Amino acid sequence: MPPTVTRFAPSPTGYLHLGHAYSALFAKRAATDHGGRFLLRIEDIDVSRCRPEYFDAIFEDLAWLGLEWEQPVRRQSGHMADYRAALDALETEDLIYPCFCSRKEIRAEIASSGAAPHINPDGMTGPIYPGTCRNLSADERQTRISSGDAYALRLDMESAKGRVGDLIWRDLDAGKVTATPEVFGDAVLARKDEPTSYHLSVVLDDHSQGITLVTRGEDLRSATHLHRLLQSLLRLDTPDYQFHKLLSGEDGRRFAKRNNSVALRTLREAGSAVADVLAKMRHLAGE
Repeated sequence: MPPTVTRFAPSPTGYLHLGHAYSALFAKRAATDHGGRFLLRIEDIDVSRCRPEYFDAIFEDLAWLGLEWEQPVRRQSGHMADYRAALDALETEDLIYPCFCSRKEIRAEIASSGAAPHINPDGMTGPIYPGTCRNLSADERQTRISSGDAYALRLDMESAKGRVGDLIWRDLDAGKVTATPEVFGDAVLARKDEPTSYHLSVVLDDHSQGITLVTRGEDLRSATHLHRLLQSLLRLDTPDYQFHKLLSGEDGRRFAKRNNSVALRTLREAGSAVADVLAKMRHLAGE
């Protein structure tokens, strides 16, 4: 068996908190327990929210926790050509199409059709797209792109599923799992002003870095179904997966940047001892 290779992949859009610390240490422990390797990756494709100070703080906070990682650190912003090549490959096989619908228009289309506004299972991408732009002609698509209309590049899920058939991925705790990416509908893989999505970039990055075990929070379990499909379509390696619980504070709110959770940087600057922070984290995790 090849050595286990794990990764921690934060985004420099805010300071790390205890939930990030737990995720990083979970990945590190998974690698260490199997005599493997631990990598750090910076997911900085969201140029509107990424900040240099957050980037620097990631290294400082992880080092403060006692973590070490291999060099060089992969930054997604340095690999946009890789993501574009993947989109080109999918376009060549007629598996993606431009969608010009706004979120407001998608909701209106769903409401007018009388269909239930099903929400994508990852909780991040809104209602499942009803396929409004899927059957636009090539001329219509080109005319709208040439006119400067905003658009997203969506995966034609029905065609994609027809190309690959049934797919399996392995959860180290639950065993073999049958992939059901169709629950996402025609997922967005890029936008006119965002040359890649999380879903596309993460599968390419994991393949490029030789990741053999992806450790993730439970909130990303459902996304793995879509990732397994993209791996098959792009002929990428499929790692194993393991999921960890999401930490919540004493108030019951999940640690998250959007919840203004106390940052590791704040604890560090206040003089907190690393041992106390790690003990609190383990307590919250029920370990």
